[in-house]
Amino acid sequence: MADYHFVYKDVEGASTQWDDIQRRLGNLPPKPEPFKPPPFAPKVEADEQPKSKEWLDAREPEELEELEDELDDDRFLEQYRKMRLAELREAAKAARFGSIVPITGSDFVREVSQAPSDVWVVVFLYKDGIPECGLLQNCLEELTTRYPATKFVKIISTDCIPNYPDRNVPTILVYNNSAVKGTYVGLQKFGGKRCTPESIHPGTMS
Repeated sequence: MADYHFVYKDVEGASTQWDDIQRRLGNLPPKPEPFKPPPFAPKVEADEQPKSKEWLDAREPEELEELEDELDDDRFLEQYRKMRLAELREAAKAARFGSIVPITGSDFVREVSQAPSDVWVVVFLYKDGIPECGLLQNCLEELTTRYPATKFVKIISTDCIPNYPDRNVPTILVYNNSAVKGTYVGLQKFGGKRCTPESIHPGTMS
């Protein structure tokens, strides 16, 4: 006669009395915890999130513009939105430069003389093949990243001033509001061949 073994399976997570006895005797592993799904939490859309200073800080300028009519009921947040938008605009304005722009004689009036009155322009007169010009250019390239609100341009000396003597290059001209505010011939003012970006920063050109 065949020997039949029946295995009784109860509802998942439940336990029979026989299983309980076997677990107390150490013959079965502990009963697993019944599965519990995580509580339902509806996703909050960005437009439905409560508005706060931190929430506004994370918004892009275009998003802040669109919020103009939504914050009328909260005077503080509306004022903070305007202040934050002004900060972002100022930061974008300050970062508009950041490199030395090569120009020609025909570009000079547009790029230098007609620059906005709130922009300082550093004009670098140079000639290829003159070591001092290469040294000064390296220093100025470093300064462009430190002072992105200042406009740096470079132009071959004789393109800017016909018959300009090579012995006078490199030369720096500092412009603001269509007027020359400073002229620096050679490297002597900046430490000679030992000049560094620190020795040429805008504070030394005043």
